[in-house]
Amino acid sequence: MRQRCWLLVVCLLASACAMNEPASTTATSKSESSPHTLRVATFNVSFFAHEAGTLEHSLRARDPDKLKVAEVIRQVRPDIMLLNEFDYEHEPTAVALFLELLREPGDDQAGIDYSHWYRAEVNTGIQSGLDLDHDGRVGSPADAWGFGAYPGQYGMLLLSRYPIDAKAVRSFQHFRWSQMPGALRPGTTDASFYPDAIWSQLRLSSKSHWDVPVQTPLGALHVLAMHPTPPVFDGPEDRHGRRNHDEIRLFADYIDPQRATYLIDDQGRRGAIADDGGFVILGDLNADPADGESRPGAIAQLLQHPRINGGFVPRSPGARAKALADGAPNAEHRGDPAADTGDFFEPASGNLRIDYVLPSSEFEVLDGGVFWPAPDSPDGDLASASDHHMVWLDLRLR
Repeated sequence: MRQRCWLLVVCLLASACAMNEPASTTATSKSESSPHTLRVATFNVSFFAHEAGTLEHSLRARDPDKLKVAEVIRQVRPDIMLLNEFDYEHEPTAVALFLELLREPGDDQAGIDYSHWYRAEVNTGIQSGLDLDHDGRVGSPADAWGFGAYPGQYGMLLLSRYPIDAKAVRSFQHFRWSQMPGALRPGTTDASFYPDAIWSQLRLSSKSHWDVPVQTPLGALHVLAMHPTPPVFDGPEDRHGRRNHDEIRLFADYIDPQRATYLIDDQGRRGAIADDGGFVILGDLNADPADGESRPGAIAQLLQHPRINGGFVPRSPGARAKALADGAPNAEHRGDPAADTGDFFEPASGNLRIDYVLPSSEFEVLDGGVFWPAPDSPDGDLASASDHHMVWLDLRLR
């Protein structure tokens, strides 16, 4: 009888994977020493503040939302994880404090140690010296190369259990938007929003674009990290929607040797990603395949790319429950509410699928999900850790 029960469990799990659904409502347990699979995740943790330097203080004070974020990470236990909106500060004190918090045991979960991490400056809050929003003044958050009240706001942090080859990192923080052939220059049919003198200087990346090589048990893995600007808060010129589209396009071109010839990174190297291993694209991309205000086809540049295995759609029970509870505008959405990753109950948007883990075609997706537990589940209170929810995939080489 016991053998028959185990056989039934195996069949049910296989059926769940065949239907492109995660086999569990949250992350299944994973051995931290498995040499055959990688659990890769992205999580917009909303670790930003209204003033520079305060992230460290909130971590020292053990802010409740910070503790919830740590508990989510301890439960899912990714091998490699990108954190969006983790403020970049000159000294890495906040990083050290957060890593120490993760090493602490949680609710029935052992602590987790990330021995390797990577961070770098981002464009947010770095003033351009130009009037980018046409308000007649210079120096506002909207006049920075990337919207931000101070340098480093909404930064990025990559955590890894495996060694990072920092000397081989490529970044595109300073790449100018006008350098992209066929760039979607903001404007209307009557005029461009940016005059030539400004357009020629604009940086494309609102934060940065990173190619971070990680040496994993499956071989070299290029982690392609980004956080494009939201396609909202603008006017008929659609400057944010067009920028979001072209920020996504940068990596769509980067993984194509024929299309990447124009790309020159901050290190002065030209061309496409190195052909020495697989890759995975991580980040809050602020673009939903079917809903929201991103330009049509923005995220399809990646989801339908021939080098990307984008067929597996991570889902959660909490996302579906939240969409039903909120009602409109979610009721008008065309996409599957269970695939949403961001909780934005606003008249203009509702909940959206905007956070992605997109592996290259070398990888098979074994399992995956969105950590968004149902409100009546034991982990229901963890759903409020951030307005985004962690997305994770288990990957294996084909």
